[in-house]
Amino acid sequence: MSYLDELYSLDRKTAVVIGGGGVLAGIMAEGLAKAGANVVILDLNLENARKKADELTKYNVKTSAIKVDASSKTDLENAAEEIIKEYGAVNIIINAPGINSATPFLEISEEEYEKIMNVNLKSIYLSCQIFGKQMIEQGSGGSIINISSVSSGPPLSRVFTYSLSKAGVNNMTQYLSKEWAMHKIRVNAIAPGFFPAEQNRKILTKERIDSIFNHTPMNRFGDPNELIGATIWLASEKASSFVTGAVIRVDGGYTAMTI
Repeated sequence: MSYLDELYSLDRKTAVVIGGGGVLAGIMAEGLAKAGANVVILDLNLENARKKADELTKYNVKTSAIKVDASSKTDLENAAEEIIKEYGAVNIIINAPGINSATPFLEISEEEYEKIMNVNLKSIYLSCQIFGKQMIEQGSGGSIINISSVSSGPPLSRVFTYSLSKAGVNNMTQYLSKEWAMHKIRVNAIAPGFFPAEQNRKILTKERIDSIFNHTPMNRFGDPNELIGATIWLASEKASSFVTGAVIRVDGGYTAMTI
């Protein structure tokens, strides 16, 4: 085994990717599989989850798909029980469920607000409770990677509830990094910049795109594959062994800019 293989290999690890049926989380799941991890895809859309899990078998790892409503404690508890029965342990968690809306602030209904907060924040709180407890009981540590956003602070215009939920993700990440350090569980977040996907294309007008590019030193959108490096690094117990409570921005320099 080469030095880099030893440093970054996830061989014999079990990774659970919540929201893995989506584009960005699906790419992250593929990166984990390429690095040798067995991957369980959890998603509300079982068809998408199964499709992704089937795709990952070409990397000679064990995969499976489970339908869950990530904001349902019962669904996540049942999934965790099934995963432990099948795989024996959970070593890596990617918390990536997310929805968005461009509704103006004064027009945001309670229903819309609660739905976005449930998917984007409550789901991660529940996942960390359920799978974090499992990691503590295993006694061998682990890596939890929450998906934040550049909108977590300062917030982006037009996406109030989304920005609020992602600020909560950052806060939760930092809180748990302190609480669980004694258990050798590292809790970090990845904050992607602009990676156009189904949930945000509807607000990407030409004016919005020009504004984004003018504020991004690299002057382009990100490619989903550019999230893989940070994912594998944070998942590896050797490569990022002293990294916890960090929010890693993969944004082409967007948050480095002021005007």
